[in-house]
Amino acid sequence: MWLRVGCDLSFEIEVPTPFILMLRPRSGEHQWVARDEFKIKPDVPVVEFTDDYGNLCQRLVAQPGYFSIHTTADVKTSQFVDTAFDAPFIDIQNLPHNLLNYLLPSRYCESDRFNDLAMEITANQLPGYNQVAAIEMWLRNTISYIPGSSDYPISAIEVNHRQSGVCRDLAHLGIALCRSLSIPARMVVGYLHHLEPMDMHAWFEAYVGGRWYTFDATQHGPKGGYVAIGYGHDAADVAVFNQFGPSVYPIKQVVSVELIEEDI
Repeated sequence: MWLRVGCDLSFEIEVPTPFILMLRPRSGEHQWVARDEFKIKPDVPVVEFTDDYGNLCQRLVAQPGYFSIHTTADVKTSQFVDTAFDAPFIDIQNLPHNLLNYLLPSRYCESDRFNDLAMEITANQLPGYNQVAAIEMWLRNTISYIPGSSDYPISAIEVNHRQSGVCRDLAHLGIALCRSLSIPARMVVGYLHHLEPMDMHAWFEAYVGGRWYTFDATQHGPKGGYVAIGYGHDAADVAVFNQFGPSVYPIKQVVSVELIEEDI
């Protein structure tokens, strides 16, 4: 399926403010970007770079006054996410070197605190994909997904204590549970077709059977329509914008996902 995705952000800037943006999707294993557009008003110098996770990032300094960012992209993505029940657990010694860091605890995913719970959730499951699928189902049935209920990231421990959260929070807990079983897991942020209410979305991926698979406890069934713009250990790595200096909040934020061509 072909999707047209976009994000419009507007700010009132009081002092020169450095930004790091992460709003451009890139082509990869699960998506193909045919066209993208990135506009900033007023025009300021922008430097683009690729971060340690392969994300496209833009550095700039916004000047005082009205400042806006407009992005749009046409992306081909799958109508259904891949599933692979019985895909095996990959022994640590056989994992690619660049995935080893996705086994470790991170700021919002304290995987060293969840082994007992993860073992309980995945009891009698075949190691690998089936364990992650059991974690996803447990999250869906246990942690209440409440869009808009949290304005800032909270860690897996707090999500488990509250028993509720936004998409980002459920992803944090899923990642922590996977890593506690020595399954590499990472955070993804981007767009999702038919998300209600429409906004940026977060989910997680787990590495089993020699590749990454998508898991999202906020949705039901293997529905697709995902467009990733950022990957990382947790929410600290995948903010669509970071600004430095006095706090700046968007006065406008509009996210759109439009179907422009279905699979034939």
